[in-house]
Amino acid sequence: MEKNKLNNSELIRIVSDEIASDEKNKMMYSPAQLAYAGDAVYELLVRSHIIQNHDINVNKMHKLSVKFVRANAQAYLISRLENELTEEEKRIVKRGRNAKVTSTPKNAELMNYRYATGFEALFGYLYLSDEIDRLMQLFNRVIEILNEKDEKNEDN
Repeated sequence: MEKNKLNNSELIRIVSDEIASDEKNKMMYSPAQLAYAGDAVYELLVRSHIIQNHDINVNKMHKLSVKFVRANAQAYLISRLENELTEEEKRIVKRGRNAKVTSTPKNAELMNYRYATGFEALFGYLYLSDEIDRLMQLFNRVIEILNEKDEKNEDN
């Protein structure tokens, strides 16, 4: 069974090969479209990470995934990643953050929701641009940041 196991990067790369990624097309996506794609990609990465690294029941997997995907967590993550982003990536985050909000979040403040949208737009942009290595590099940093945060919380 190990022989057939795909890692996150391979899985994302297989799916992204179906999407045209030329320079002209990738900037034609609206911030909402980038965030929509980024939400799905990020969710898949999170779920894959949890399944591969935690031997727990589905209810506990869901509760753990919420720590990754809720707006407050994504806003925190993008604030921690900001200094590591390229200028182009910062522009994408800003486009996502400044996108018109058509609904109000249930469990997040509006500014955190906006930053979370920027975070998701970045993941969507990297995915649609076929920059899978960079996408995985940032996702691995996300894991590190959340692990650091958990360790700090355990110390308190």
